[in-house]
Amino acid sequence: MKFSKITRKGQVTVPKRIRNILGSQIVEFVITDSGVMIKPVESVAGSLGRYAGKSKAFNKIREDVWKEVAEEKGTR
Repeated sequence: MKFSKITRKGQVTVPKRIRNILGSQIVEFVITDSGVMIKPVESVAGSLGRYAGKSKAFNKIREDVWKEVAEEKGTR
């Protein structure tokens, strides 16, 4: 059994043996009835598919983010 501490930033070090078993640098966390399972992600293309065709100009993205942050700050 391998253990790892969660840092204040929510990070953990995955032991080398487990990284080798996963075989991927991208993982998915799956919540189950008995805990949390870490699964390797073979291709990020599938997990990023929802963003396909939705590209925006950088200035539009920056404007949207500023609006979102302003709204969040205003509700607190």
